Amino acid sequence: MFATVALTLLMMSVDSTIVATALPALQDGLHTSINLAGWTMTAYSFGFVLMLPLSGKLSEQYGRRRVFLGSVVAFTAASLCCGLCTNIYWLIAFRAIQAAGGAGFTPSATGIVVAYFGDTRDRAIGLFGSIFPIGSMIGPIFGGLFVSYWSWRGIFFVNVPIGVAIYLAALRFVPRDPPRKSDTPKKIDIAGMTLLGVGLIGGMLAASHAGGKDALASSAALLVIAIVAVFFFFRHIHRSSNPFISPRLINLPGFGTINLVNGLYAGSTAGLMALVPLYAANRYGISALEAGTILTGEAAISLLLSVLCSFALRRTGYRLPLYCGGISIAIGILLLALAPIAGMSPYVWLSVAAVIVGMGFGAINPASRNAGLQLAPDSSSSLAALRSMCMQIGTIVTVSLATAILDRAEHPAVAQVWIYLAAAVVFTVSLPLIARVPEHRGAW
Repeated sequence: MFATVALTLLMMSVDSTIVATALPALQDGLHTSINLAGWTMTAYSFGFVLMLPLSGKLSEQYGRRRVFLGSVVAFTAASLCCGLCTNIYWLIAFRAIQAAGGAGFTPSATGIVVAYFGDTRDRAIGLFGSIFPIGSMIGPIFGGLFVSYWSWRGIFFVNVPIGVAIYLAALRFVPRDPPRKSDTPKKIDIAGMTLLGVGLIGGMLAASHAGGKDALASSAALLVIAIVAVFFFFRHIHRSSNPFISPRLINLPGFGTINLVNGLYAGSTAGLMALVPLYAANRYGISALEAGTILTGEAAISLLLSVLCSFALRRTGYRLPLYCGGISIAIGILLLALAPIAGMSPYVWLSVAAVIVGMGFGAINPASRNAGLQLAPDSSSSLAALRSMCMQIGTIVTVSLATAILDRAEHPAVAQVWIYLAAAVVFTVSLPLIARVPEHRGAW
């Protein structure tokens, strides 16, 4: 059962990184700009953010196994459509649909694992989260292989046989849902979904338009729309009887800090690292296949530390690994911006920097995942959805701003250097946030 649900996370995480390596090929193949090509990553994050809270509520209302199986079908079908696209706009649309299907994986699978493992669920959840680095490791490599020896379409077609295999395995191994206490379904909060969606898409468009010579007015207008929509979204969930996201999962002590830490140190880091293959090609002329392997070391060390920190969590608590991880991420991002030291090739230099980032990511993963869940174990599916949503918002903001800057920069490689320098500063000055994360040692 664990292997089956973990494989879905692997497929999902592969698809969040595999596109980064293929961005130049996708740009050429569909005759589009790097900004629009980057939107294939942003749209993926957008679909996740919008559907994650809904999938969490559906998992708790209709059953985790049902949502899990439905998500596998939607993700697989959308992947096939992405591979068949001949237009960048259709590809962006299907990427959002693909992500909407994948959004059901994390909440439903987390709920299944929490219910199945009982007193050892804190360790199981930590191991569960270690699957993501594996996808980050093999995604860019697969992307480089497909681009070099076949086509960018292969990065989507590869999901089809995997999705079919997961569906058949889930029918056999994932336990059936227990009988529901009530057969009366609650209404879906369409108003809340709409307000959050408008806020997110407005913010994404504002970031995408920023920097243009004649785009200041339109970017400012979109930003105002986004802020107003988000304001009314928070106002709405505090007044609704069945809100899209429960206010207590945002407002209660500890939740806000944990959500912010997840969005910054997990989400923004993922967005910055997804652009490393493009950075390697632009600044150092490294090939797509070689650029894809740069992140291999990052994912490998992240996987190892995630496993070790999962078993050490009851001794270390949450704050120590979060501090160590945050510092490591800041150092690694800074090294990406700096030039290689004498005698070291750019490939090795970027790989070392990526490994240091991976050490930080692996250290914070179990702590940040358990820190929220232990506050309300009965809402594990919704909390897992909220955590992933915050991470995806961090990724959306990072990728949208970065690709908008790169699209308008005269020298994209130099612009990306300044992006990494600015990010390193933000990670460093944000470390005091960790002191506000609720500490906990032991099973929950």
